Amino acid sequence: MNFTVESDVGLKRTVNEDRVAFVERPDQLKLAILADGMGGHNAGDVASEMAIEQMQALFLQATAEQLSSEESCKEWLHDAVSEINHQIYQYSLSHEGCQGMGTTLIAVLIDEKHCTISHVGDSRVYHFTDDTAALVTRDHSYVNILVESGEISEEEAQNHPQKNFILKALGTESSIQPDFYDVTLEESSYLLICSDGLSNKLSVDEMIAIITLPMPLQEKGKKLIQLANDCGGEDNISLVLMTRNEEV
Repeated sequence: MNFTVESDVGLKRTVNEDRVAFVERPDQLKLAILADGMGGHNAGDVASEMAIEQMQALFLQATAEQLSSEESCKEWLHDAVSEINHQIYQYSLSHEGCQGMGTTLIAVLIDEKHCTISHVGDSRVYHFTDDTAALVTRDHSYVNILVESGEISEEEAQNHPQKNFILKALGTESSIQPDFYDVTLEESSYLLICSDGLSNKLSVDEMIAIITLPMPLQEKGKKLIQLANDCGGEDNISLVLMTRNEEV
């Protein structure tokens, strides 16, 4: 598995509320995680930091039995997300400066080429193969509900005044139900996890154009960040880009 992790404050913000990490256990199981603290809320960076740190700790503490099958991995992810949601929610209630804070969360548990994805919020996972480019996750946003119901088009959603209104986030309610997805990461395919600072700025075609460039994976990650900044960089921009290619 080859991967690169990038995070940038962007051109307009003074604080980076995104957090991102890639963790590997001695048994070769891996976890890619991304959290985007809720903009406009108190202490979004505290919420995203708590989410990432606690998810890493729970992953490293999990027993082999808890992560022994696709079903057990999904159950472990569900329990971990629920526990972290509870901790962030309770922290926000007991710390005045953190009331109302929340964060998105993408957690991708990787066992060889199988990826189990847990998702809350509007951060995204894309899967690119030689033949296809697919958005794996479904945004938990008001605008996405309008798109799915046919009330507005994808093009209208791009400039909708409530584009950033999230319907589900970690830490804003006492309980949470994440969505789950499964992806097989075959040779020469790529998995891109990103915050909306990237997905709001780059089209899928622009992502493909960079990902297919003949250059090291780390440079592709930096180019994705650079292009998002070139397009305005109003938000924090973070990503994990993974592939099973034997790239340098």
